[in-house]
Amino acid sequence: MAEVTNKPRDGVQIDLISGQRMEGMASMEKIRMILDGVRDGNIVVLEEGLSPDEESRLIEVTMTEISPDEFNGIEIETYPQSEAKDKSLLDRLMGKESTKKLTVIGPANQIETLHKDETLISALVSRK
Repeated sequence: MAEVTNKPRDGVQIDLISGQRMEGMASMEKIRMILDGVRDGNIVVLEEGLSPDEESRLIEVTMTEISPDEFNGIEIETYPQSEAKDKSLLDRLMGKESTKKLTVIGPANQIETLHKDETLISALVSRK
């Protein structure tokens, strides 16, 4: 993630990433961008989320990078947006899952999910 300012931060940076920005990226580019942001201590919010395969790959890559002194891993929460109007009958019958879902990703030692349901993710974010 590009640093907005060179001043020391006194809070938690939240990177809100649009679906448009992610649209032309390869899966590994998305994963690297997310992990780089989280490793810097940022909370990353994806407007349209990742595909199930990309989420699995994100978790795999995260597991290989965990280090007790450096990186504790990620906390990831996702909820789908209303898909009924966007999916064709064939897509629903074939079980195709839409990536149009909000995803919140942050450092495991800084983000704690307090509540999650179909319409709300409530999280407590602490400083390091």
